[in-house]
Amino acid sequence: MGTRLLYLARHGEQDRPPGTPPGVDPPETGLSDRGRRQATLLGERLRGVPVDAVHHGPLRRAVETAELVAASLPGIGVYAAEEVGDHLPHDTDPTGLPPAYARLLAGFSPAERADGPRLTAAAVRRFATAPDDGDRRDLVVTHTFLIAWFVRHALDAPERRWLGFNAHHCGLTVIRYGPGGPPTLLAVNDVAHLPPELRATGLPEGYRF
Repeated sequence: MGTRLLYLARHGEQDRPPGTPPGVDPPETGLSDRGRRQATLLGERLRGVPVDAVHHGPLRRAVETAELVAASLPGIGVYAAEEVGDHLPHDTDPTGLPPAYARLLAGFSPAERADGPRLTAAAVRRFATAPDDGDRRDLVVTHTFLIAWFVRHALDAPERRWLGFNAHHCGLTVIRYGPGGPPTLLAVNDVAHLPPELRATGLPEGYRF
């Protein structure tokens, strides 16, 4: 068996039309000007890294981010993957959780509670493993919830610990999967490639570092 380096990146900042309520992400809008710049800089960060493929979720903001990143990686294959879309990763029991988390979970429909964990399990089977045929480096452009789940999974943390993780737009989280041992978390929310004004966009001031 080989080793997989999994590069996880949240999409760039989303364009938010005037009047969009706080906390609502319109599914069909693409990137803002800042989001496009974030994605371009992420691509420049990865230039020279021997990435084998770029995978992205189906929403426009993920598609546009993947395309801008791939522009710095000549010849790279770019592939849509439903399982790395924006969905609920786990039907978490809200008992004992802070009220804000309980309200978040209550906003998902029964269908989303069933489909999200199914897609998440498929993403874990596909990407959170050591490859059978040599070493690989995969970049997955996805969303906060799935990145949170991959980090939780790598650390073998309780299932509800995906809650509370905030991925930065176009930040890099890198996990190593190799034979004969648990996953290794190499980087989380690495935004060294972004200038200060493009870091932690959309997050409270306390999330800047």
